[in-house]
Amino acid sequence: MKLLTNTRVSRAGPGNCKTSRLPRRAGSSLAMLVLVGSVAGFLFSAAYFGASAQSRAAGDGSAELQALYATPEDIAQGRALAKSACAGCHGANGISVAPAVPNLAGQRPAYLFLELKAYQSGARGDNTMSGQVKFLNDDALSKVSAYFASLDPPQSAAVNTVNVAVDPVQAGKAAAVACAGCHGEAGVSTTPGMPSLAGLDPKYTVAAMKAYKSGQRDSELMKSSLAGVADPAIDNIALYYALQKPARSQAPAAGDKAAGATAAASCAGCHGSDGVSANPAFPSLAGQDATYLANALGAYKQGTRMDETMKGLAAALDDTAVKNLAAYYASQEPKQPEVRKPLTAEEWAQKCDRCHGINGNSTDPRLPALAAQRADYLEKALNDYRTGARKSPQMAAMSDVLTDQDISGLAAHYARQTARSAVFVTSPPK
Repeated sequence: MKLLTNTRVSRAGPGNCKTSRLPRRAGSSLAMLVLVGSVAGFLFSAAYFGASAQSRAAGDGSAELQALYATPEDIAQGRALAKSACAGCHGANGISVAPAVPNLAGQRPAYLFLELKAYQSGARGDNTMSGQVKFLNDDALSKVSAYFASLDPPQSAAVNTVNVAVDPVQAGKAAAVACAGCHGEAGVSTTPGMPSLAGLDPKYTVAAMKAYKSGQRDSELMKSSLAGVADPAIDNIALYYALQKPARSQAPAAGDKAAGATAAASCAGCHGSDGVSANPAFPSLAGQDATYLANALGAYKQGTRMDETMKGLAAALDDTAVKNLAAYYASQEPKQPEVRKPLTAEEWAQKCDRCHGINGNSTDPRLPALAAQRADYLEKALNDYRTGARKSPQMAAMSDVLTDQDISGLAAHYARQTARSAVFVTSPPK
């Protein structure tokens, strides 16, 4: 066997999730990628590898596979090109020190070739990269790809150098401790005049909290309580309460429920016929504390809560009608909204590993390895797929459902993984 070059698994970012199989070749076939823990390389039989190896690779139309058959001379030429054209951004050893610029050391050679071709065609939309590779032929792209693939991969990032993935539900629970005195344990209030938050749609709860924080809703207590709460924490608190089981208020209600049911017909369009809203822009009222509901209607009527629609509706209600409406809604059974518990970074990674390999160590030379890649680059790549700035139908579908926290957690997860070495071996024909 002849050792041609070392190859390790790292990652240059998320790529096309289409699984590809290597073509069989006359006289031999390329076996499945083998991952190992230390020095490894592309190994080929001396009899098979010769002057025609690259022409064989190109002969089946898979130009990107030429890099798998690179000779030491090819890699030396690739090194010279990388030193002059790539080292300024990606590092002389293929390990980047520039923000949001990917590590290339140990990356899959066929993937690197395909991405360089994408820059050449303008599909990646990066003027700097497009300018660097615009006039390079396929042979040069193959050699520089083989060179970076031959380098030792980066080490996994230390825990304190990347954002640690946070469980938003647990984070919301921790932040909501400060709310329990008024809104009750798990968001079910036992204090007359205080609303329950359990089971409210998180979009509504976020909007309400931000309205208090900005002063759009008049409450000095709520404004001061939320002054130091950042938007991500508000999102987490709202999600935590949305996932808690709602319960009907046990506080006494002074109004006539039957009369309130009749009056509630005009509210059903927004808040639901039984007080369970189907629109996150409007809160569910079922089971809510009657005193709180009456106070809220009074605030809309007086203009201390700013909503022109509610102000007009509340203006037509006298005190008796307000009490009756509040009593009716307080008597209704609340229902939890259809809100999924977000997947953890590890759970998301299990989906990504289907294409990118266990712990981000790709077993397909056309798909990027993710292990030990820069977290800031992974975040940028996923955001670019999500917005369409970077094109891939598979990655667009995958990233479209990710939140900012999901992306941050995934990037941190893969940045901490250990990059594994890779070996491609040709097997004899049967």
